[in-house]
Parts: sequence; C-alpha cells; structure tokens
Amino acid sequence: MNVADMLSSYLSKLPNVIIALLVLLIGWAIAKIIEKAVYKGLRKTKIDDKLFAGKKPSRYSSEKVISKVVYFIALIIVFILFFNILHLTTVASPFVSMLSAITAAIPSVLKAGLLLLLGWAAASVLSFLVKKIGIKLSTSDKVRKWNLVSEGKDIHQAVNAASQIVFYLVLLVFLPGVLSSLKISGISGPFTNMMESVLAFLPKLFAAALIVLIGWLVARLVRDIITNFLASIGTERFAARMGLSIYLKDTSLSAVIGTIAYVLILIPVVISALDQLDVAGISKPAVSMLNTILNMLPNIIIAIVLILAGMWTGKWVNTMVSGLLHRAGFDSVLGKMGMETGTPAKLSLSQVVGMIAQIIVILLFTAEALQIVQLHFLVEIATGIIAYLPNVLVAVFILGIGLYAGEMVRKVLASIIKGQEFKSLAAIAKYTIIALAFFMALDQLGVADTIVNSAFIIVLSGFALAFGLSFGLGGKDFASRYLSTFERKMQNTEIDKNRKNQNPPNHM
Repeated sequence: MNVADMLSSYLSKLPNVIIALLVLLIGWAIAKIIEKAVYKGLRKTKIDDKLFAGKKPSRYSSEKVISKVVYFIALIIVFILFFNILHLTTVASPFVSMLSAITAAIPSVLKAGLLLLLGWAAASVLSFLVKKIGIKLSTSDKVRKWNLVSEGKDIHQAVNAASQIVFYLVLLVFLPGVLSSLKISGISGPFTNMMESVLAFLPKLFAAALIVLIGWLVARLVRDIITNFLASIGTERFAARMGLSIYLKDTSLSAVIGTIAYVLILIPVVISALDQLDVAGISKPAVSMLNTILNMLPNIIIAIVLILAGMWTGKWVNTMVSGLLHRAGFDSVLGKMGMETGTPAKLSLSQVVGMIAQIIVILLFTAEALQIVQLHFLVEIATGIIAYLPNVLVAVFILGIGLYAGEMVRKVLASIIKGQEFKSLAAIAKYTIIALAFFMALDQLGVADTIVNSAFIIVLSGFALAFGLSFGLGGKDFASRYLSTFERKMQNTEIDKNRKNQNPPNHM
C-alpha cells in the first residue's frame, strides 16, 4: 500500500474520529450536567441532615456519592458510543458488559431504594411521634406532680435520644429487605437472622420494661405513703429518743423505712422482668440471687429489730449503771488510786463504765443478729470477743485493786516513815505493788504467758541481785564494823554456870 492509499484511508476515517470526539466531549458535558443536577436535587431533600442529624458533616456525603455514581454511569455510556463510532468493538465490549450488569441491577436498586425510602419515612414519623409524646409528657402537670421527670435540659436530651434510637431501630428493621433486594446474600442472610432474633426478643423486652415501669411506679407510691405516714406519727421523735439521730445525718428514719419498702417491692418486680426476658444465661443467676435475698429478708428484718432493741437496751443499761455508780461514789475511785488530775475530764468514771456496759449489751445483741442472718464468720468474731470479755474485766479489776492497794501502802508508809530520804521507800512500795498487779493482769489476759512470766522473774531477780550487790559491795565496811563489835560483846560475856545448875531455894 502506497502513501496515497494510506492517506486516503485515514481521511476516510477522519469524520468518524471527529464525530467520536464530539460525542465524547458532549457526553462528558452532559454527564457533568446530570451529576450537578442530581447533586442539587439530593441536596434539596437534605438526606444527610435527616439521617445524620447532629453529627459533623462528612467529606463524602451521600448526595456527592450518588451524583458521582450517576456521572460515571453516564460516562460509561459515552465511552461505549465513542468506541462504537470508532469501530473498536473489542474495547467497547467490557464497557457494554458493565453497563448491562448495571442496567440489570437497576430494578433491584430501585426496589432497595424504595424500601429504604419507605423505611426512612416510617422511621421519621415514629421518631417525630416519640419526640412529641416525650415533650408532651415532660410538660404534663400530673407527671411533674408525681416527680416522674426531672427539671432542666436532661429531659429534652433524653427525649431526643429516645427519638434517635427509634429512628435507627426502624431503619434496621427495613435493612434486611434492602439487602435482599440487592441480592447481597452473604450479608443479608446473617443480618436477617439477627434481625429476626431481635424482633422476636422485642416483645419480651417490652413486657419486661412495662413490668419494671409499673413496679417502679408502685414502689415509689408505696415509699411516699410509708414515709409520710411514719413522719406523721412521730417516728423522728422515736428515733431521737433511741439515739438514732446521730446515724441519720442527712436523712430520717421514716425515709429509711420507706426506702427499704421501695427496695422490697422492686426485688420481685425485677425477678418477674427477668423471667419475661427468658435469657437463661443472665436471668437464672440473677433470679437465683434475688430469690436468695428475698428469702433472707425476714431474717434480715429480725436482725435489724434485734440490733435496734440492743441499742435501746444498751442505752438504758448505760443510764442505769452510770447513775448507780455515780450515786455510790464510784467517781472518787481514781482519786483514791492517786490517778486524779487537776483538769476535769469530759466523762466521769461512772459514765465510762456505763458506756462499756452499753457496748457489751449491743455486742451481745449484734452477735445474735449475725447468727440469725447466718454470717458465721462474723458470728465467730463476735463470740470470740464476748468470750474474751471476762478476762478483760478481771484484768481491769486486778489492775484497779493494784492501783488502789499501791496508793494505800504509799500513804501508810509516808505517814509512818519520818525523814525526807525515806519517802522514796513509799513510792518504791507503791510501784512494786502496781507492777505486780500489772503482771497479774497480763497473765489474766493471756498475753504471751511465757514471756510475761519470764519477764516478771527476770525483773524480780534483777532487783534481788541489785540489792545484794549494792549491800555486799557498798556496805562492806559497815558490815565489818558491826560484826567486830558483836564479836567483842560475845567474848566479854560470861555465863554463871553454877547459878544455872543450882536449884532455886524452897521458901515453903
């Protein structure tokens, strides 16, 4: 083929090339126009604002994505025309296959789009209704009178959150149908099964929520009735008389009893709600635990009554014991023991003994209460403390006797012994008796018997050794002079043996 033929061949194809380029250029422009039209049309619907309300705008909005998809589909059609005009069927075939697949999927996409649109409409309507009903209830006088809602922005935030939850739940209900319409079986199958399980669980959840709501309302009503009734009959005065006011700083006894009744009502309500859920992995352990608590409630109530009775009895014993000891002159015992200070104490000795008696009584009642509720570990501790109390009382008694006896001996010796240098003997005698009483008290308490006995023997032996050494070394000259004088007196003494053996005269 010569150059002229080649040139003639190229010139014959030139119109097709020009037409193809014009089609490509015009098609690209039309695709751009369609893209912008679709984008503007979708922007007017405000799909993203409704689907993702309150969220930060994304870089890739749904309007932009959909318009780009339409743009590329239009470009595919343009490229098919372009390559067909140029008779490049080999290049155009993949685009034709792609377009055929897209056109075949258009009915499914339209069906999915219609389902999604229907779901969006239903979700929007239900979300709107939930928001309206929530706002209506929050502003209702009866609801506010029953204290079922709180003031401020919290209720509006809760209503908005509830409406959003309803919106997305409805969309999730429609989502399996959308996926099935698109024939995405790999995702739609498991998702459909999941949604079926969720939808089957929703009635149970609704029933459980309704039970909890009704039970909560009843529990609140009963709590308010009991609290107001107990407050009206003077429960707070009784609590003050029992000395319970110090334990009820920010509340009252009637409010505590009302709260207990509130909890007692809620426990069976929660058990019923968990039974409705029929979730064995959660409900069975929870129901078992709540049933155990419910079965223990009578024992707990009896234990609380026992502790309250113990507190009242202990207070009465405290008043009686401290009064009797005060009238018997027990407060002057410290003075007799030499332990009285110049500044007056906040509590007298009789009051201290009364408080100890009160604590012992409360401890006895508490041990019995713990036995009723079967807290065996705490019962063993309380029983051990109670069993040890006699040893403590005897030890205190021994120590008190020692202090009293030591002070009495000190006063007697101080009155008998004359001279300032001998006054220390009285103090030594006093503290010796106190030390002996102290070791006896420790022995009574059973605090390391071997160590206490060994320490007492060591201290006593040390005193004896110190006395022996001090007399033997320091008084050696004095002892020598005294023994020499005694020996001379013995030598100068004569015994009249004849007179000793002579019978006495008979004066008869």
